[in-house]
Amino acid sequence: MIRKLSAALLALVAASPAHAYWEYGHQTIAQIAYANVTPRTKAAVRRILATQTLLETPECPAGTIEDASVWADCVKPLKNAASNSRFGYAYSWHYQDADVCAPFDLTPSCKDGNCVSVQIERDVKLLRARATSPKDRVQALVFLIHFVGDLHQPLHAGDRNDKGGNDLKADYGIYGPPKFNLHSIWDGPLAERAISTPPSLVRRYPAAERVRVAKGNVTDWSREGWQVAHTAYAAAIGGDGCGPVPPRATLDEATIEKLTPISREEVRRGGIRLAKLLDEALG
Repeated sequence: MIRKLSAALLALVAASPAHAYWEYGHQTIAQIAYANVTPRTKAAVRRILATQTLLETPECPAGTIEDASVWADCVKPLKNAASNSRFGYAYSWHYQDADVCAPFDLTPSCKDGNCVSVQIERDVKLLRARATSPKDRVQALVFLIHFVGDLHQPLHAGDRNDKGGNDLKADYGIYGPPKFNLHSIWDGPLAERAISTPPSLVRRYPAAERVRVAKGNVTDWSREGWQVAHTAYAAAIGGDGCGPVPPRATLDEATIEKLTPISREEVRRGGIRLAKLLDEALG
């Protein structure tokens, strides 16, 4: 009985971060951004989010920047009157799985604009345009806040033709099968550990640091995330990110220790870069 209870508790502990974390990650990126935008941008964000009823998604509130950061995931299961997905058209907007074992190229991933980097640029343009309707404006804002977070989860930026690491089963420290794959580890327990490691990432950063981190454009940030994705695979499969893939990868404690600051830096970059885009669009 004790062994069964222990196994059940272990499964719960292993499962919970993977289910819940990327809400934590998106919300943290949004909080960092809000701490680093101008007062004028903060006022614009509050004013636009006050029109959240235009989204017609009462099941998925977006009245605060934290709520807005997870809105795009919250609405995925919503159906229309015909029981069809209301937001199915946006599924491919959350990622761009550029091959980490080939030269960097977004063209295959971004066909017809259906990838995260193109949608980030589109949302900024919609927010800057005076002719954008109030409904399209609030939707562009909540998508932008979420998609910048997605871009800084490296397995949304690159993969090995395995659905962003979802097909690569993996063990995380002492937590083994059947709970994790490489994607869920970076979504969940690894990023949770990274964000909860002190000092807090949510603070106002010096101007020079903000300029340095936010340098470049969305394509530059995509290339950087793609490179981090290669590092993620290399750590999981033993040093060569393009080597043979084992049936199940193992991230031991030493590997987790090395990856934690990398994950932490991606969250920080995401927040500072979201602040830059919000200022450009609204400030």
